[in-house]
Amino acid sequence: MKSRKSIKSVFLLVPFFLIAILFLVVPMVLMVTSSFTSESTGTFTFDNYVEVLTNPFYSQSFVNSGMISLFSAVAGIVLAIFVSYAMTNLPEKIQDKLTVYINLAANFAGVPLAFAFIILLGNSGVFTLFIENLNLPFLSDFNLYSWQGLAITYLYFQIPLGILFIYPSLKKIRKEWKEAAFMLGASHWTYWRKVGLPSIMPSIAGTFVIMFANGMGTYETAYALTGSNVNLVTIQIAALVSGDIYARPIIGSTLAVIFAIIMIAILFVSQMLLKKVRKDLA
Repeated sequence: MKSRKSIKSVFLLVPFFLIAILFLVVPMVLMVTSSFTSESTGTFTFDNYVEVLTNPFYSQSFVNSGMISLFSAVAGIVLAIFVSYAMTNLPEKIQDKLTVYINLAANFAGVPLAFAFIILLGNSGVFTLFIENLNLPFLSDFNLYSWQGLAITYLYFQIPLGILFIYPSLKKIRKEWKEAAFMLGASHWTYWRKVGLPSIMPSIAGTFVIMFANGMGTYETAYALTGSNVNLVTIQIAALVSGDIYARPIIGSTLAVIFAIIMIAILFVSQMLLKKVRKDLA
């Protein structure tokens, strides 16, 4: 009986493995092999990697993507911690309702999000015209289609994403810990520095990595909002594959392989650091 159930289970998993092979494994293999193929002769070469690594334009795309991802991850996780803590002090029914809306906001990205921001904060947006009527000098130079607008747009979906991961960890903090700390004379700052933050530090570290990777991999929102005005690695890969002027899919594959290596390295280092943090807290 057990063998029959195992056979049935394996049979039911066949469609999943086929999809994984067709849409993950095969494209990845083709991407890697293409990155080592010469554009002119079709033979094996390392020239593609030399070109990508020595071209300042491509190097700058990695730097720009890293900077915007780092900013959105750091600012987003800080705000997510404060919002998550505020949510834990609300009634359970309100917390459940807020969680639904936050989940919706975390998944509202891509072209619809960029279009929403254009309507609100674009050159003729609702808030833009309202702010112009108020004659506020510190908002007169704001440009949605630049780094400023891109950073704000990233924060829109990064903050809810951070809340979804940090909020459950904060809920697991027992009230008895706080009461015991206060009874022993600890202040709020001492409690959070010695007890609260260390207990949720693995969750914060893991969430930061997820948010950073999410920012690095964002394409639709950035392209719909800024087009090619901001040099990001995801936009460069898409431009090389589809071709704004002429396509260079082999160089696009090379960029994608380097991008994948960077992301794998970040995930590997983060896992090592998470293990160390958990070991120190144990």
